[in-house]
Amino acid sequence: MERVLIKNLSEHIEKEVLINASVNVVRQQGKMAFFDFRDRSGIIQGVVFGKPEVLEVAKEVGQEYAVEVKGIVNKRPEKMINAGVQNGDIELEITAIEILNPSEAMPFDVDAELNIDTLLDYRPLTLRRPKVKAIFTIQATITQAYGEFLRQEGFTEFQAPKIVGGDAEGGAEVFKVKYFKDVEASLSTSPQLYKQIMVGAFERVFSFATAFRAEKSATSRHLSEYTSLDMEMGFIKDHTDVMRVETGLMKYIVEKLKSNNQAELDLLKIEVPTIPEGDIFPHMKLREAQELIKKETGEDKTNEPDLEPEDERWLCEYAKKELGSDFIFITHYPVSKRPFYTQEDPEDPGFTKSFDLLFRGVEITTGGQRVHDLKTLKEKATGKGLDLSKFDFYFQAFKYGIPPHGGWGMGLERLTAKFCGVSNVKEATLFPRDINRIDTFTSKEQSESAEI
Repeated sequence: MERVLIKNLSEHIEKEVLINASVNVVRQQGKMAFFDFRDRSGIIQGVVFGKPEVLEVAKEVGQEYAVEVKGIVNKRPEKMINAGVQNGDIELEITAIEILNPSEAMPFDVDAELNIDTLLDYRPLTLRRPKVKAIFTIQATITQAYGEFLRQEGFTEFQAPKIVGGDAEGGAEVFKVKYFKDVEASLSTSPQLYKQIMVGAFERVFSFATAFRAEKSATSRHLSEYTSLDMEMGFIKDHTDVMRVETGLMKYIVEKLKSNNQAELDLLKIEVPTIPEGDIFPHMKLREAQELIKKETGEDKTNEPDLEPEDERWLCEYAKKELGSDFIFITHYPVSKRPFYTQEDPEDPGFTKSFDLLFRGVEITTGGQRVHDLKTLKEKATGKGLDLSKFDFYFQAFKYGIPPHGGWGMGLERLTAKFCGVSNVKEATLFPRDINRIDTFTSKEQSESAEI
């Protein structure tokens, strides 16, 4: 007998089927036993009654056991139908059950409220919790939609290297790597330099890149390793061309979530983002945003070179209430706050053709137009104190011609956290790495203080 997925059981009414599943819930009731079984496609309730030989096996089965089950798919009586629940109108009358692999007792109740350290210390187990699974189901849709949309727009995917000789950001903390022949390399902080090179060959490229940041930050927003959703496109007029593509991308992702993941959004009690009409989300220059904050709140941030977290939250609340958008672009950050490859706006000296995209209180994307003139690029790199000899490989693309171009870098985990309504980016990261953790805590003292 071939296996049937749980989502397809309603197609087999009054027939005997075989399922492979894990046990969510066990309820032993004398001469009867009830189970909730799950597989990759869904959940079904099974019941044992009137079969002593099956009941004897069923009594040995516990939560998280992997089992093979045979049973007859029956319709539930009208008064026992659970409307709005997957398979709420059917149940499985178990005729045979085989234990494929037993499980020890879980160290906590599956529905218990757990703190972030317990969630991560027991990650192999907590990934099975419905709300946790929902987060990463949504994340899978985001990455699928990301690739689909950009391919439709003529972009080619490429794989960026993880070991590099020079830091693309010019000053960010990096993880050093001892390479061959006493060469010192580092883990990549960004695929930036490589995606610019790729523009010369493919014009439009994107990458799901692993990025490493050795920032000594222990906040709810920072990770030492994350997935960077990167894009670069050639023959642009300015940074607004990039903003226009990103607006289309976000609209596409939202529609995919609405069509594919409404059950997960409902489980997490999250509304889909509000998106206004138009080909570019609401946008304003940094100085305009700071003047608005000053006018509306009395807080004077007009001399600051960047937004503080509370400013990002306020601007997102403003955009939602006044502009009907959960997204807002902030443009024209100072030259001093952007990497050497960022294009300065000749009509607004001292400020760049760059942007951040804010979403539900947090910056999720940094992007803009890049410098494509080699002489200017070298001058800007020198101005940032960089060793030009470390970028000779990169400069080839510009020495031999490259079109005006721009792009963005976007943190997948931070984006997922905002779509799913979780406050800590680590909850939207499968296996987080930060200043304190590589799967488990990096010191004995931390581990002992976090034991449950």
